[in-house]
Amino acid sequence: MFTYNTKGTCSRQIIFDVDEENKVHNVKFIGGCGGNLQGISRLVEGKTLDEIESTLKGIKCRNNTSCPDQLASAVRAYRDREAKAPKN
Repeated sequence: MFTYNTKGTCSRQIIFDVDEENKVHNVKFIGGCGGNLQGISRLVEGKTLDEIESTLKGIKCRNNTSCPDQLASAVRAYRDREAKAPKN
């Protein structure tokens, strides 16, 4: 499970799982507009990290970002963390 603290949106956190095929599951937004965020969560279920980032990056609402844009940022943060993790 990965947790990302959002910036500039009504939602405060995004939590999700990534499987061995780099597909995202169980996306949960903490805070924000419940219906819209449930919809985003269902639409990205089973999508790859690449698909999510390329589709959602750059969507703007207020503060020059949005919840979908923050999900793209969360995916990028997950990738950056994994790239820095020691390889066994």
